[in-house]
Amino acid sequence: MVSVSRFVQRLVFVLSLAIFASLGLGFALGEFGWFGVHAGNEQDGAYNQMRVYAEVLQKVQSDYVTDPNISDVTTGALHGLLESLDADSSYLTADEYKLYKDHPTGGDAQEGITISKRFGYATIVNVVPGSPADKEKLLDGGHITDGDVIESIGGKSTHDIPLAMIRMMLEGKPGSTVDVTVIRQSKPDPEKVELTRAVVEPPALDEQQYENSTILYLKPGVLTAARVDEIAAKIKQAGTGRKVLLDLRDCTGNDLDQGLRLANFFIKQGTLATLQGQTYPTKTFTADPATFITDAPVALIVNRGTYGAPELTAAAIEDLKRGDVVGERTFGEGSVQRTIDLPDGAALFLTVAKYQGPDGKKIQDDAVTPNVAVASPQDEIDEGITPSNTDEMLDKALNLLKAKGA
Repeated sequence: MVSVSRFVQRLVFVLSLAIFASLGLGFALGEFGWFGVHAGNEQDGAYNQMRVYAEVLQKVQSDYVTDPNISDVTTGALHGLLESLDADSSYLTADEYKLYKDHPTGGDAQEGITISKRFGYATIVNVVPGSPADKEKLLDGGHITDGDVIESIGGKSTHDIPLAMIRMMLEGKPGSTVDVTVIRQSKPDPEKVELTRAVVEPPALDEQQYENSTILYLKPGVLTAARVDEIAAKIKQAGTGRKVLLDLRDCTGNDLDQGLRLANFFIKQGTLATLQGQTYPTKTFTADPATFITDAPVALIVNRGTYGAPELTAAAIEDLKRGDVVGERTFGEGSVQRTIDLPDGAALFLTVAKYQGPDGKKIQDDAVTPNVAVASPQDEIDEGITPSNTDEMLDKALNLLKAKGA
């Protein structure tokens, strides 16, 4: 049983964080800061909560069916506290943080999936075509796909693992394997799968011509600086009068600036996005006329696997009424995290700012809802509808562009 002094230290630490969360306090320069504290009922309410938390922990320690490990209890509380804020905020214990810092960066093999958290568990945002995850056949003949849940990794529930550690656990040496348990959206029973890690190359830029070459179709797959440069070159090569269809389905981009740069190719002036946080200096991203390429009609296709940078592109195009956004609601990722080292060697990965589209909606909270909604094949399957063999999202976007003058 932990000592009383140790228990009190951990208790005070947990309750301090709880107060910060309940008061909406910020962090500055990597340390806790008493900013924005309001007197009166709000502060009184926080102290009342502090007393409740203290009583709960003491009851757990004194009355639980077995003598609990208070260290584990408070660690679990801290994990839950941070993850209740958003998917990207995490608490790492001292041991977890050491593993994270010691983990080599770059060159690791992966399964070819973008991972986030939804409803407490690791969730697959999208899958890279041709990757180990894409090739893995499940028992029903299907593949791992967007929205599937990874319930466990190596037998450990992802509910109990911070997102940063989940991503690290999925990496490894080429040829090594990892056991995961997958829960599919349309299947109630989990399925164990062994994935072999490999060095996954991003998909090539897919280019097609439609309607007698009057519509340039581009599917980037990923938005990196190099890929956005490729897109710019293709648009310039096609000529400024060519209509453009950007297929951003299952497109990932961790460098959010690239999403804004891509939007700027089609938007000559106006606010593309803002970045705001409680103590984070507000940034406004304005279109640069020098980056603008074409005022020809443009349309975008998005789905639930559209993640990060391409969501900013879609929000700017739609909110500024520059073109149509077709498909289904995007995933919802657009934030900035700060790493805060704690005195005991643990750390917080804390979201300190979120991107907003021109309409003021936060991408992280609201995602991007297309102005032209088209159900995905997976949605139709979930509703018991046999999906057609045609690409309805693509057809709709093409029809919208065909109806527009050059």
